[in-house]
Amino acid sequence: MRIVMVGAAGDIGQAALNELQQRHEIVTVGRSSGDYRTDVADFAAVGDMYRKVGQFDAVVSCAGDATFAPLKELTPENFMLGLRQKVMGQINLVLAGLDTIADGGSFTLTSGVLDRDPIRMGSNAATANGALAGFVKSAAIEMLRGLRINVVSPGLLEVSEPRYGKWFPGHKPVSSIDVGRAFAKSVEGALTGQVLVVE
Repeated sequence: MRIVMVGAAGDIGQAALNELQQRHEIVTVGRSSGDYRTDVADFAAVGDMYRKVGQFDAVVSCAGDATFAPLKELTPENFMLGLRQKVMGQINLVLAGLDTIADGGSFTLTSGVLDRDPIRMGSNAATANGALAGFVKSAAIEMLRGLRINVVSPGLLEVSEPRYGKWFPGHKPVSSIDVGRAFAKSVEGALTGQVLVVE
């Protein structure tokens, strides 16, 4: 398969890349690195990226920022970061790719643990994660041409713990290998409309 992978440079992206590149051709896309560059929050830019990439069989998105701040410091403006980047950015990848992805292709998005197991300062990311879960469950029933869609929802990765572990007291980190396998299950398997939890 030829897989468009957005956000391959991050910890989750590296886990997905290491697993899938063993068997597939990976085209990497990022804001500042990769084979192609795009801003996923810009629908037109995403469409341009797909036209440049050409034929593809699957999309894996490991992209999306969110604001981590105490609830009392959140404003409509900084709350929109998670909605614009993590939610709409990934939804843009689906909507812009519906007509160009190959028959039987798949979209795999990325959310995270915080809508299931919240932490302080995580309400923006938790909201984004919950929105993505709702989107894939609903979008799956309207997919045509045998297309599938899922979202991988990992806990804090072991490789990320040195940087972010203090924000996740008591959370058990997950291995990059297990996270990579979840992406393989979504891309290579038959599931659709699922939240693939890694914990």
